[in-house]
Amino acid sequence: MKCFVAIALLAVAVSASPIDPYGHYAAPALVHAAPHYAAPVVHAPLVKHVVAEPVAYPKYSFNYGIKDPHTGDIKSQAEERDGDVVKGQYSLVEPDGSVRTVDYTADDHNGFNAVVHKSAPAVHKVVAPVAHYAPAPVLSHYVH
Repeated sequence: MKCFVAIALLAVAVSASPIDPYGHYAAPALVHAAPHYAAPVVHAPLVKHVVAEPVAYPKYSFNYGIKDPHTGDIKSQAEERDGDVVKGQYSLVEPDGSVRTVDYTADDHNGFNAVVHKSAPAVHKVVAPVAHYAPAPVLSHYVH
Protein backbone atom coordinates (compact mmCIF):
# COMPACT_ATOMS: atom_id res chain seq x y z
CA MET A 1 0.00 0.00 0.00
CA LYS A 2 2.84 2.40 0.80
CA CYS A 3 4.28 1.74 -2.61
CA PHE A 4 0.95 2.47 -4.29
CA VAL A 5 0.58 5.81 -2.42
CA ALA A 6 4.17 6.77 -3.31
CA ILE A 7 3.56 6.04 -7.00
CA ALA A 8 0.32 8.05 -6.93
CA LEU A 9 2.08 11.00 -5.33
CA LEU A 10 4.90 10.74 -7.90
CA ALA A 11 2.35 10.75 -10.72
CA VAL A 12 0.70 13.87 -9.30
CA ALA A 13 4.08 15.57 -8.91
CA VAL A 14 5.12 14.71 -12.50
CA SER A 15 1.81 15.93 -13.90
CA ALA A 16 2.26 19.24 -12.06
CA SER A 17 5.80 19.61 -13.41
CA PRO A 18 6.51 22.49 -15.78
CA ILE A 19 8.09 19.99 -18.17
CA ASP A 20 5.62 18.06 -20.30
CA PRO A 21 6.06 14.33 -20.97
CA TYR A 22 7.91 15.17 -24.21
CA GLY A 23 10.62 17.14 -22.42
CA HIS A 24 9.32 20.62 -23.35
CA TYR A 25 8.97 23.30 -20.76
CA ALA A 26 5.35 24.18 -20.15
CA ALA A 27 4.27 26.81 -17.70
CA PRO A 28 1.76 25.48 -15.26
CA ALA A 29 -1.75 26.46 -16.14
CA LEU A 30 -3.02 28.97 -13.69
CA VAL A 31 -6.71 29.23 -13.42
CA HIS A 32 -7.91 32.68 -12.57
CA ALA A 33 -11.46 32.91 -11.54
CA ALA A 34 -13.23 36.14 -12.37
CA PRO A 35 -14.19 38.02 -9.26
CA HIS A 36 -17.76 37.58 -8.35
CA TYR A 37 -19.76 40.71 -7.70
CA ALA A 38 -23.31 40.83 -6.58
CA ALA A 39 -25.69 42.34 -9.13
CA PRO A 40 -26.93 45.78 -8.12
CA VAL A 41 -30.35 45.90 -6.64
CA VAL A 42 -32.69 47.89 -8.85
CA HIS A 43 -35.88 49.16 -7.39
CA ALA A 44 -38.81 49.96 -9.61
CA PRO A 45 -39.65 53.68 -9.59
CA LEU A 46 -42.61 54.68 -7.56
CA VAL A 47 -45.62 55.60 -9.63
CA LYS A 48 -46.78 59.06 -8.70
CA HIS A 49 -50.37 59.96 -9.28
CA VAL A 50 -50.46 63.37 -10.95
CA VAL A 51 -53.60 65.42 -10.81
CA ALA A 52 -53.89 67.84 -13.73
CA GLU A 53 -54.80 71.27 -12.48
CA PRO A 54 -56.98 73.42 -14.68
CA VAL A 55 -54.97 75.82 -16.80
CA ALA A 56 -56.17 79.38 -17.12
CA TYR A 57 -56.99 80.57 -20.61
CA PRO A 58 -53.97 82.58 -21.82
CA LYS A 59 -55.04 86.12 -22.56
CA TYR A 60 -53.05 89.32 -22.04
CA SER A 61 -51.91 92.55 -23.65
CA PHE A 62 -49.08 94.92 -22.81
CA ASN A 63 -47.08 97.79 -24.24
CA TYR A 64 -44.11 99.87 -23.23
CA GLY A 65 -41.83 102.49 -24.64
CA ILE A 66 -38.47 104.11 -23.92
CA LYS A 67 -37.32 107.49 -25.13
CA ASP A 68 -33.96 108.47 -23.66
CA PRO A 69 -32.52 111.51 -25.45
CA HIS A 70 -29.29 111.29 -23.45
CA THR A 71 -28.34 107.84 -24.79
CA GLY A 72 -30.45 107.88 -27.94
CA ASP A 73 -32.27 104.73 -26.82
CA ILE A 74 -35.70 105.00 -28.44
CA LYS A 75 -37.89 101.90 -28.73
CA SER A 76 -41.38 100.58 -28.10
CA GLN A 77 -43.32 97.32 -28.07
CA ALA A 78 -46.96 96.26 -27.91
CA GLU A 79 -48.25 92.68 -27.80
CA GLU A 80 -51.51 90.87 -27.20
CA ARG A 81 -52.38 87.22 -26.79
CA ASP A 82 -55.73 85.51 -27.03
CA GLY A 83 -55.42 81.75 -26.53
CA ASP A 84 -52.70 80.45 -28.82
CA VAL A 85 -52.69 83.52 -31.10
CA VAL A 86 -50.09 86.22 -30.45
CA LYS A 87 -49.90 89.54 -32.32
CA GLY A 88 -47.49 92.34 -31.73
CA GLN A 89 -45.24 95.11 -32.98
CA TYR A 90 -41.95 96.59 -31.87
CA SER A 91 -39.86 99.42 -33.20
CA LEU A 92 -36.47 100.90 -32.49
CA VAL A 93 -34.19 103.59 -33.79
CA GLU A 94 -31.10 102.14 -35.46
CA PRO A 95 -27.64 103.72 -34.99
CA ASP A 96 -27.86 105.26 -38.48
CA GLY A 97 -31.08 107.07 -37.50
CA SER A 98 -33.46 104.80 -39.42
CA VAL A 99 -36.46 103.27 -37.66
CA ARG A 100 -36.99 99.52 -37.79
CA THR A 101 -40.56 98.37 -37.17
CA VAL A 102 -41.46 94.68 -36.91
CA ASP A 103 -45.05 93.44 -37.04
CA TYR A 104 -45.36 89.79 -35.94
CA THR A 105 -47.94 87.07 -35.41
CA ALA A 106 -47.69 83.56 -34.04
CA ASP A 107 -50.18 80.71 -33.82
CA ASP A 108 -50.29 76.92 -33.93
CA HIS A 109 -51.37 76.80 -37.57
CA ASN A 110 -48.99 79.30 -39.23
CA GLY A 111 -46.09 79.39 -36.76
CA PHE A 112 -44.16 82.63 -36.22
CA ASN A 113 -44.29 85.26 -38.97
CA ALA A 114 -42.69 88.69 -38.98
CA VAL A 115 -42.76 91.57 -41.43
CA VAL A 116 -39.94 94.09 -41.10
CA HIS A 117 -40.28 97.70 -42.25
CA LYS A 118 -37.39 100.13 -42.25
CA SER A 119 -37.76 103.86 -42.68
CA ALA A 120 -35.10 106.10 -44.15
CA PRO A 121 -32.65 107.52 -41.66
CA ALA A 122 -33.47 110.88 -40.25
CA VAL A 123 -31.31 113.43 -42.00
CA HIS A 124 -29.64 115.85 -39.68
CA LYS A 125 -27.93 118.66 -41.54
CA VAL A 126 -24.56 119.13 -39.97
CA VAL A 127 -22.88 122.40 -40.72
CA ALA A 128 -19.13 122.24 -40.51
CA PRO A 129 -17.61 125.15 -38.63
CA VAL A 130 -15.82 127.68 -40.82
CA ALA A 131 -12.34 128.54 -39.65
CA HIS A 132 -11.43 132.21 -39.74
CA TYR A 133 -7.75 132.98 -39.71
CA ALA A 134 -6.24 136.40 -39.26
CA PRO A 135 -3.98 137.42 -42.14
CA ALA A 136 -0.27 137.05 -41.55
CA PRO A 137 1.45 140.31 -40.59
CA VAL A 138 3.40 142.02 -43.37
CA LEU A 139 6.89 143.19 -42.48
CA SER A 140 7.61 146.57 -43.98
CA HIS A 141 11.32 146.77 -43.42
CA TYR A 142 14.16 144.34 -43.52
CA VAL A 143 16.99 144.20 -41.09
CA HIS A 144 20.43 143.79 -42.67
